Amino acid sequence: MGPFIVALAVVIVTIIVLIKTAVVVPQQNAYVVERLGKFSRTLNAGFHILIPFIERVAYRHTLKESAVDIDEQVCITKDNVQVGVDGVLYMQVLDPGRASYGINNYTFAISQLAQTTLRSEIGKIDLDRTFEERSTINANVVSELDKASDPWGVKVLRYEIKNINPPHDVLSAMEKQMRAEREKRAIVLTSEGERDAKINQAEGDKQRVIKASEAKKTEQINEAEGRAQAILAVANATAEGLTKVAESLKMEGGAEAMQLRVAEQYIGEFGNLAKTGNTFVVPANLADLTSMMALATDIAKKKAGA
Repeated sequence: MGPFIVALAVVIVTIIVLIKTAVVVPQQNAYVVERLGKFSRTLNAGFHILIPFIERVAYRHTLKESAVDIDEQVCITKDNVQVGVDGVLYMQVLDPGRASYGINNYTFAISQLAQTTLRSEIGKIDLDRTFEERSTINANVVSELDKASDPWGVKVLRYEIKNINPPHDVLSAMEKQMRAEREKRAIVLTSEGERDAKINQAEGDKQRVIKASEAKKTEQINEAEGRAQAILAVANATAEGLTKVAESLKMEGGAEAMQLRVAEQYIGEFGNLAKTGNTFVVPANLADLTSMMALATDIAKKKAGA
């Protein structure tokens, strides 16, 4: 029995030594090893052997990105309105050694710092701008947290505001304000529509008057051109007739024919006078007919000679 007990004791001690010395680090993890209470090295993913009873794994860190929920807190805006704001923080351990010895609990420290930084950023802007300035607030919080967490070996990647909850009376006032703004925009749009309609109508009337005046002008120009062409045509016809008469006078018997024509017209006109009234004036000297025909003949000959 003695050798068996000794062998069993050796097996138990061997198992204990293996448990103390053999370490398997999972992927995306890092273990911090201390040797006799002092920092020795950092173990990355894989199988490692420690010195029994001298080295030990003091801290275990995950290198994955982790999300930390930031509880809702009351913040006061620049215009003295209390709002409840909560968010979520994303961070990652980059240096396991500094994360182990730089601070006792980096998760708690960063979450508390995130709350104080958020209160400071909310206090810089008015309530109406808190909803539209979320991206700016998030960027400012990340910038401040990243500066503070760098000595701790932790990288703050993102911060996102989840909810902004104003008091109920403030929400009611905001709803009334938005309703008033919508009604104001509706009235303004209606008035602008009526104004544009009147402007369009006035412009249409103006164009109609201009078109009517242009049409009238064109009509008058066409009429004037028509009358001018008619006068020109009459003048041309008269000139052509006179030319024909002058050419006829140069021919043999032309003068006698003209005298006969003038005498016929003279007698015809006296006949017309007799038809239009019961009393008319007769030239005292009927010989005037002969002298008038002679005068007409001389004038015609002079024009023909010219």
